[in-house]
Formats: sequence, C-alpha cells, structure tokens
Amino acid sequence: MVSAKKKEMVTAPRAASVRTLFYFFCLTKICGQTRKDERIYPENFTRILDRLLDGYDNRLRPGFGGPVTEVKTDIYVTSFGPVSDVEMEYTMDVFFRQTWVDRRLMYEGPIEILRLNNLMVTKVWTPDTFFRNDVYPLHNDSNPLPSVLLDK
Repeated sequence: MVSAKKKEMVTAPRAASVRTLFYFFCLTKICGQTRKDERIYPENFTRILDRLLDGYDNRLRPGFGGPVTEVKTDIYVTSFGPVSDVEMEYTMDVFFRQTWVDRRLMYEGPIEILRLNNLMVTKVWTPDTFFRNDVYPLHNDSNPLPSVLLDK
C-alpha cells in the first residue's frame, strides 16, 4: 500500500510537467511564427556586417565637411564621495552613455538592432570625450571597450 502511494505521488507531478512543457511548446510555436523573409538567419547577419564597413573611414567624423556632429551624453551617478575639502577633490562613479547619428552605418535587413563586438567597435568612429579638470583620469571600467548598438 505504501509503495502504491509513492508511485502515485511520483507520476502525478510528472504528468503535469509534461502537460506544461507541451503547452509552452505550442505557445512558442504559435507566437514564434514569422514570415519567411522576416526570419533572422546567420547568413543575413554576416552579410550585413561584411558590408557595413565597406569604404568606412573611422578617422572622419560623421558628416565630415557638413554640419557638426551632435553627440548627446547621459551620465547616471551611482555614487559620490568621499569629498576632500583640503585638496578640493571628490570621487564619483557613473554610467556614461553617448548617442550620435552616423549615416555611413545605415543598413538594410531584418535585424532591427545590431550589437557590435569589441573588434567591430574599434573600427567605428567614436567621439573623443574627456572630462575637464579631471585630476586623476583613472577610469575603472568593467567593460574596457565601449559597447556600440546600431539602430536601423
């Protein structure tokens, strides 16, 4: 009698989990249906990256010879201090983000946002931003190279 109860206790949750897995499988099949031309294949991604930097010169700012390139910056302060009244110094930890438009990096394809890896980031123009009156330009960055996202 005891062994029969143990068997029931083992099989009931198993049946429920199989049903749950089947439900999620069906749900992902229904929600994941896309048109054939909208699917993201590795070939599409590789083709976009191969053509992205054809004729691109990262030494020239976007729109070189035209109007200035507007770079928007966001700074989110995560910590501030300690403050030294005697030396008139302070320490600050921040998240720093820059946004600009570079029409040379426009692309066509099914991928809305491309995240460039560190190798590609070094080949793209980035603003030469500095902090004026920075006493100790020590930047402890958890990500040594900037992360670049290309938005279609």
